[in-house]
Amino acid sequence: MLLVYTHKITPRFTYIMKHVFTNMLRIEVSLTTKIEDFIKHAGAKITYTKQPLQNEFFIKSHDLLYEQGIRDIDIKVQQWGDIPCFFQTNEKSAIPFDVFAASFYLISRYEEYLPHVKDMHGRYSVNDSIAYQNGFLDKPIVDIWVAKLKQALLKRFPYLVLPKKEFKHISLIDVSVSHCYKERGIIRSFGGVLIDLFSFRIKRTFSRLVVLLGIRKDPYDNFQELVKEHQKHKINAIFFFLFADYSNYDKNISVNNNRFRYLIKSIADYDTVSLMASYDSFKNVNVLKRDRTRFIDLIKRPVKEIRLRYNRVDIPESYRNLVNAEFSRDYSMGYRLQEGFRAGTCTPFSFYDISFEMQLPLKVNPFCVEDYSLVKYKNLEQAKSVLNKLKEEVAKVNGTFITVFSNEMIGGYKNDFIKQLYLELIKE
Repeated sequence: MLLVYTHKITPRFTYIMKHVFTNMLRIEVSLTTKIEDFIKHAGAKITYTKQPLQNEFFIKSHDLLYEQGIRDIDIKVQQWGDIPCFFQTNEKSAIPFDVFAASFYLISRYEEYLPHVKDMHGRYSVNDSIAYQNGFLDKPIVDIWVAKLKQALLKRFPYLVLPKKEFKHISLIDVSVSHCYKERGIIRSFGGVLIDLFSFRIKRTFSRLVVLLGIRKDPYDNFQELVKEHQKHKINAIFFFLFADYSNYDKNISVNNNRFRYLIKSIADYDTVSLMASYDSFKNVNVLKRDRTRFIDLIKRPVKEIRLRYNRVDIPESYRNLVNAEFSRDYSMGYRLQEGFRAGTCTPFSFYDISFEMQLPLKVNPFCVEDYSLVKYKNLEQAKSVLNKLKEEVAKVNGTFITVFSNEMIGGYKNDFIKQLYLELIKE
């Protein structure tokens, strides 16, 4: 057991210590404010406060973990060797920055509580993030810091047993539109043909007609192929289906369409299926609860996983709503159009609500890339290079590599390299 001494135990302090040591390093940790207990402890121990007590393993504490609420913190990013870091300490500290306060700042999404301009969908902009502004968005920086902390602890306490984590890949498949042309009803299908014709989209008109006539398979209907590939390569995959009423942004097949309902249930026999929150449920928890109940009634299984439409995570309200709707695992923490680690980590973590100063019963599973962000690279080679670099960064720290692809992009006629990219990814 590792003992950590501090001058004051707060909810923030307890949260990050448990996350770093129990969740990431997988070692039992105990916290104390009693100097006599710390001195008597014969095993590995850390002092986390303003001054060391003796000649122990000491990390000088920043004030962040002892505060309440939000304030605008002046952050200066410096280098620890080749690794960016902030909240610098002094020469007495075993590590030249406060790894715990810095990790809390990123994982809690502290910066997203500060005043900022949201985009048209109510989302936090990647341009406002400290990671993007300082060039380390492409690194799971918290995991790198903790790995270096582990090295320092083992050097000081060589008898410590710190189990090694294993690299994992979880593939998320978004299904906001299950079919491009089929299953849309006579009125929507006829309207689609007219729109294509009047817009002089001759190729799309032809594609629509040959699919509707049964000559060719719908391009978005690639589910059986994906399931087969997942089984073949033993990939952990979760299909997130939009199962909502029709609206301006939610234009999937009707929830009452029997073939759509059968599709969801058939995939559930092989891979995990869960709910993609509708656009209209962003600020309406009652809609979210209704959609979840309907999905449970369909698959006859618990529904705990969730992805928010367009990754519309509004900290902390969105996560409070998910808890209120009885979801326990979120997969929305990431940027739709920019690859990287939004929370600075590739390790799932429980969400800490700074407004209430408490940990919520919601496990956040951060993804690092969505297929929409890869289209800008125009070809397979460039996109694959970016994807492989992210994967290598996660593999270095034995983290969880979570990717988001969609049946729409995999089957899309404008993005023919996305399918090849995805199939090569899961084969590797």
